[in-house]
Amino acid sequence: MHFRPLHDRVVVRRIEAEEKTSGGIIIPDTAREKPQEGEVVAVGPGARDDHGTLLPLSVEPGDHILFGKWSGTEVKIDGENLLIMKESDILGVIEPVAQLKQAA
Repeated sequence: MHFRPLHDRVVVRRIEAEEKTSGGIIIPDTAREKPQEGEVVAVGPGARDDHGTLLPLSVEPGDHILFGKWSGTEVKIDGENLLIMKESDILGVIEPVAQLKQAA
């Protein structure tokens, strides 16, 4: 099944956090917080302004993002747990260090 979000909605796959601390202690599932980092799977066409002009989204599929702890709605699509959220719930895009050095 292919899912296409509408308007300014974004489909996100959570990126699982480490199961161990830096000291090597294993964190059980019950004590582990849900990750706030994810990968954009699909994006909608964008929102419309007051004049009806389509405003495209700033993120695209494949981007790694940070989002708020309580952001989005959890859904299951093709057996995979995903989040659907508005673009405004995204705090920022995580860019690889190599890309940042090239831009400078």
